[in-house]
Amino acid sequence: METVPIGVLAAIIGLIGGTVLGLAARLGEFCTLGAIETALYGEDQRRLRLWGIVLAVAILGTQFGAMAGLINLRATLYHDLQWSPLGSIIGGLVFGYGMALAGNCGFGALVRFGGGDLRSLVVVVVMGIFGFIALSGPLAPLRIALFPQPAAEGPQDILHSASLIGLPPLVVVTAISVGLLIWALAYAPLRHSPRMILWGIAAGLAVVWCFAGTTWLSEVSLGAITVEGPSFTAPVGRTLIFLMTSTAGGITFSVGSVVGVMAGALIGSMIRGLFRWEACEDPRELGRQVGGAVLMGIGGVVAMGCSVGQGLTGFATLAWSGPVTLAAIGIGAAIGLRQLISGFQPD
Repeated sequence: METVPIGVLAAIIGLIGGTVLGLAARLGEFCTLGAIETALYGEDQRRLRLWGIVLAVAILGTQFGAMAGLINLRATLYHDLQWSPLGSIIGGLVFGYGMALAGNCGFGALVRFGGGDLRSLVVVVVMGIFGFIALSGPLAPLRIALFPQPAAEGPQDILHSASLIGLPPLVVVTAISVGLLIWALAYAPLRHSPRMILWGIAAGLAVVWCFAGTTWLSEVSLGAITVEGPSFTAPVGRTLIFLMTSTAGGITFSVGSVVGVMAGALIGSMIRGLFRWEACEDPRELGRQVGGAVLMGIGGVVAMGCSVGQGLTGFATLAWSGPVTLAAIGIGAAIGLRQLISGFQPD
């Protein structure tokens, strides 16, 4: 602690968590858009049901860690900032629609770039830039006016809502997690895919690791480090800023997690023999991906997180923003995929 800067320690925690997530994406096929697309049009729900395992593990680990005092959920943005249901719904719909146009979410684009897809680099850079345009750039005043994010005035999580009708937290956590596991494993093809299940468990534990690690650093640094988990909208922009403006200081959890995902994806691609350089040959495809990246950057900031940042990390904290945003992202992606497949033509 005396020799290693606190920011570097935070980056190491993010690096480890991000690497596991990158490996889970490449070796366990953990992917948001891929899950929606194969379930709707590929007659294969394995990747969609895998989300049940990832979420169950992340929720159990995060909530039990909080009960044990190892994770400070109240210090996360999901509980510290006032939740805007409208922001979650509109931001989620915009993000999901942009995800379909771009062919991947921010996390998925990092994974594909780690596998040699240069098209995804464009998506990553554009999404990161427009995320900051909405977060603190020219669009910030409009975003704040439409979707303000003041400090939370009180509890805004599922456990608190359940307590109002007399349900104990342990019962609620167990019921949600077991319900997700049953839903996931009720699908026989997933039960017959042990590799996917194991990597789904690893992805859920990566979220727990990030929360526990940043909680510890927040305590020893007296609040200098924010308690956070994996998210890939604003953190991508923060990583770009670090790469452009800093050679010694400024390294953060965000930088570590983003680099970790790419590293994990690269390792996973090498293991499976999937690494290959790819580039866009169709200008129309590139334009569609850039437009999708713009929508993801703006939508992710409005919703205060992406498919992983809210749909997984936020859900693990059992903040209401998590499942609401995840549902909106899913609907937006389904609309976008339908329009892509039908060629934007009316039925």
